[in-house]
Amino acid sequence: MKRQRPGSHCGFRSLCLIWTAILCYAAIPAHGQPDNQGSGNETSEEGVETATEEKKEEPEEARPAVQPELEAGTDGPPQIDLPDTGTADIRQQIQALRTSLDQRLIALESTRKRLSYAESLLNRLEDEYNSFELRLEKAGLNLTGSYANLLQQRLERLQRQGIAKDLIGDIESQLSTAREEQLRLEEFEAVIDPGDDAREQLRSQRASLIRQLHKAVTEHIQALNDYYNTVSALEEQVKAYQTLLQQRLFWLPSAPVVGADTLKELISAAAWFAGQSRLEPLSDAIGKSVQERGGSIAFLIILLALLLIRRRAIKRNLNTNSRYVGNVGHDRIDFTLYALANSLLLALPGVLVLAVGALLLMEGNEFFSALSSGLATAALVTLLLAFIQNVARQGGLGDAHFNWRIDSLRALRRELPFLLAVIIPITVIMPTTATPGGSEFEDSLGRLLFTAVSIALSTFAHRIMSAVRADRPQSRRLLALHMLAVASPLVLVVASLLGYHYTALELERNLFISICWIAFNAMLFYIGLRALSVRERRLTLQRLREHREAERKLAETREAAESSGEAVPLTLEMPEMDLKDINQQSNALLRILVSVLVITGLWLLWASLIPALQLFDNITLWTISTDLESGDPLPITLGDLLLALFVGVGTVLAVKNLPGTLEVMVLSRMKLEPGTGYAITTLTTYTLVLVGVVFFLGVIGVQWSKLQWLVAALGVGLGFGLQEIVANFVSGIILLFERPIRVGDTVTIAGITGTVSRIRIRATTLVDWDRKEQIIPNKTFVTQDLTNWTLSDSITRVILQVGIAYGSDVDQVQELLTEVAQNNERVVDDPAPAVFCVGLGDSSIDFELRVFVKDPLDIMPLSHEIHAAITRALHEAGIQIPFPQRDVHVRTIAGT
Repeated sequence: MKRQRPGSHCGFRSLCLIWTAILCYAAIPAHGQPDNQGSGNETSEEGVETATEEKKEEPEEARPAVQPELEAGTDGPPQIDLPDTGTADIRQQIQALRTSLDQRLIALESTRKRLSYAESLLNRLEDEYNSFELRLEKAGLNLTGSYANLLQQRLERLQRQGIAKDLIGDIESQLSTAREEQLRLEEFEAVIDPGDDAREQLRSQRASLIRQLHKAVTEHIQALNDYYNTVSALEEQVKAYQTLLQQRLFWLPSAPVVGADTLKELISAAAWFAGQSRLEPLSDAIGKSVQERGGSIAFLIILLALLLIRRRAIKRNLNTNSRYVGNVGHDRIDFTLYALANSLLLALPGVLVLAVGALLLMEGNEFFSALSSGLATAALVTLLLAFIQNVARQGGLGDAHFNWRIDSLRALRRELPFLLAVIIPITVIMPTTATPGGSEFEDSLGRLLFTAVSIALSTFAHRIMSAVRADRPQSRRLLALHMLAVASPLVLVVASLLGYHYTALELERNLFISICWIAFNAMLFYIGLRALSVRERRLTLQRLREHREAERKLAETREAAESSGEAVPLTLEMPEMDLKDINQQSNALLRILVSVLVITGLWLLWASLIPALQLFDNITLWTISTDLESGDPLPITLGDLLLALFVGVGTVLAVKNLPGTLEVMVLSRMKLEPGTGYAITTLTTYTLVLVGVVFFLGVIGVQWSKLQWLVAALGVGLGFGLQEIVANFVSGIILLFERPIRVGDTVTIAGITGTVSRIRIRATTLVDWDRKEQIIPNKTFVTQDLTNWTLSDSITRVILQVGIAYGSDVDQVQELLTEVAQNNERVVDDPAPAVFCVGLGDSSIDFELRVFVKDPLDIMPLSHEIHAAITRALHEAGIQIPFPQRDVHVRTIAGT
């Protein structure tokens, strides 16, 4: 019996859907199956295995034994039909209860039988698993190919006899229904009419039936719970058994060493292949496929024609998308996405040709059906490689958008056609070795095709890595990568030729998936890097314009301050990030996210294959008790600790690099006032720290129920001990969001007047008129009276007092003062200046000149200019500004 690698066809198709690789270990012949020896060459080891096989073969009907239980229990017992207590006669109630009781007892008995069989099957499987695991541990890796064949047969049987997927769901549904029936029965018993004494016997009978039915429902619920737990445990045991077999098969030889017999088999395989490729079955396959799938075939042909017609336009569009790359005013990430779509469209024609071929052969015999499967796989491989080729084309994504090295792109364009020419035919032919007629040639034809593909991949890797290393020939890291890329396929070829064909296939398949996964994430990284680059350039231009405007305003303010004799800050520290920090942090965070994706994917891929990677989950460091009654303690393994450390490191790196990414990707797109973005970034950082700490503690088993009192005590202690700090912190957030003050505003707080030069979470810095920096806690701005001279309008009123001598013309003085105010450039027209006679003093008639200035710094220069102009105007008009006058009366005292 020949054994096949399970799920190889579907697995290979899913692999090829993963995006591009620069060093493409492409087109792994995943349709190959490990070799099987004939069952006639049985050894003494096989005899021991046969005895065990007989033990396991007793429940050979494992799946047929479980599947009928699913069918029998799918409907469950009929719903209890309880008659209406108000309209039904007591005899009708008794009859309905008796019928429901009989049905429930039948369902209970059926469930108990299924439970009994499932428990026996679980016990046998556990005993066999433990015994088999012990034998494998004693045998180690010193096992023959025949033994490996038997292990493969057992694995295939376990995979065929898996538990039905909807069995557990069916049990849960029956449990839910039974619980509902139990509740309905209790309600029915509570509302039934007790009746009169003449019917005591019937009421007693009804009560007895209700109790029996309630007991039967309760027992059925318990049986279903036990059945659910047993089936779940059985499913886990089957998975563990399959994992054990797969891990052991990986390290065992699966085929004989290549020799002279292999050459003879190759000749027979060529003759077989030629005999199968006849025109008559080919025409039959095409005719049947056209009848069955004519619509799909016609659609693909029309799509192919449209792509060929529009191919030149797509190329022009690709070049157009590269025209504005690097132009700050016009560059957008949309151009890169359009170029990505255009590259994909250029790769589709070859894919569609192979897809049409696959559809045309799909309804043929086994041979042509296998060719159809190969054509479908080849279409996916062509999509992958052709997409890489179009990414590397001149003026394409790699050249114009990602700025990849010219030598590497040129090497890709030159070598990819060679790789396609080798891989596509082999990919088409390979599935034929999985057919009943071609399975006997797997050890010969399959390994030959595998060898050809591996050599082609090694040659391709050598040429590409040589181009990559051309600019850096002394790089040891690139040299090691070069040697690894070239040697890996060749080592796997040697392993396959020595009989470890299954191991070589699995390793090369996983290597292919790994490289594709890395390449897919590399593409995501470059697209993200491109998006960040576009946003950073625009942000740089925007910041430059804002800084120029701020410098202009600061120069005007400094000029006004120089004339007023007041001091202003030399610079204003805006609460924003440095552009260099933004670039470094956003790029670092992007690398971290991509690295996490890569590591997670590689771990999930290789953990099931290499037992050493599962060691971390088997080492228990400590256990924690759960809140469930009689619940088993929850083990905390070394894997959990490593995950917690990974979360902690990831949180630190994210907190360190999040502000730059948030600024360039989110906040720069929003029209926010200066300081608001800083507040959002700060709060986001604190939230991220909190989430990281909670997740870290949860992974290592620290439960909130055991920490809440400690957290409450710490909260109270911090509330008293750090009350002022917390109050200033919250006040700083309020200031940044509510914005009652801004950097550059002139404010008066607690008798201090100055310009706001810096706003931080704990305190705000004011520069007063003496050019001294006042550090004022943020709580002061929130809890005390605050005057902001420039919050919404910097215009300020100035009142100047003037006194004239008695006897002067009041109307003339009013006109003169008004004219003086209107002629001053610092006085605004709206609101207009006003002059009022406000009183008659001891020695003068008192006037007030009320004017408005644009900026508080204009107050002192305005006062000087207005007073000087008033003095001149009054002197020219002959109006005197009186001195203070006092009348002195001298009295003579008698006797002196």
